[in-house]
Amino acid sequence: MGLFRSGDVIGIADDALTFALEASRETHPDEYMGLLRGEPAAEYGLDHDGLLVTDVLIVPGTESNPVSATVKTSMIPNDFSSVGSIHSHPNGVLQPSQADLATFTKGQVHIIIGHPYGENDWVALDREGKRRSLPVYDVELDDGEEFFDFTQEDIDAELGLDGEEP
Repeated sequence: MGLFRSGDVIGIADDALTFALEASRETHPDEYMGLLRGEPAAEYGLDHDGLLVTDVLIVPGTESNPVSATVKTSMIPNDFSSVGSIHSHPNGVLQPSQADLATFTKGQVHIIIGHPYGENDWVALDREGKRRSLPVYDVELDDGEEFFDFTQEDIDAELGLDGEEP
């Protein structure tokens, strides 16, 4: 499986966008950067073919300052499929720089969030840096915390153990 997923990106989940806006505020005055993951829109009750951006991945080791952010590609999980990128511009400018355009070569959608990071302080761009439509959908996303909701009995059952001590 490659790093980038195929299929048209039809929108972004409100929770994913809200997360990125909050992360941008918290990172200010430095840039924020992440990768976007998409899942089939139909899985979220949308009557659309294509992918819905549902997650923003923060890559460990990402370095940022007030004018740039760099993702360490060696830290991207092997099983992660990206549909694009997202980053902030602390200066509020919603136009891509030449450095931004150089990173837009893969993925279908790239989002720039500008200071002051309000709900309308962002744009979606295509690979060439042209603005594109990216509707926001209010859908129920899986609760990531459920992943950690298990007991020792659950682990034993998954491993096929009967729970007896050796």
